[in-house]
Amino acid sequence: MELIHTCYRIGDPEKSIAFYEALGLEKRREQPIRDEAVNYFFGVPGRPNPELELTYNFGVSEYEIGSGFGHIAVHVDDLEATLEQLKREHGIEPERPPYRVSETGPLICFVRDPDGYRIELIDASGR
Repeated sequence: MELIHTCYRIGDPEKSIAFYEALGLEKRREQPIRDEAVNYFFGVPGRPNPELELTYNFGVSEYEIGSGFGHIAVHVDDLEATLEQLKREHGIEPERPPYRVSETGPLICFVRDPDGYRIELIDASGR
């Protein structure tokens, strides 16, 4: 068994693509679905397969996220720089300042993407 990717629906492809590229994901391809929708696939640089699929259904600008979704998590090379870029380029603020869950754990922070999905940013620098 292999987990292939995560998919969720978005309301504004341009904003979502810019957000996930700012996090460091690479847009790999677009796949139209008849005249109904477009799938956008993103992957971690250096890895062959896309890990994230975003679906834009034509004419739908927002979705209810629901209470079952938690978050997705991504490593970022420099948490402080990533947060600065998200604020400067997208107006996105963290839910609260970066923190550690344990004394030896990595610095983490949560932001919301343009559709309101929670994204956990984990500082991979070890700071």
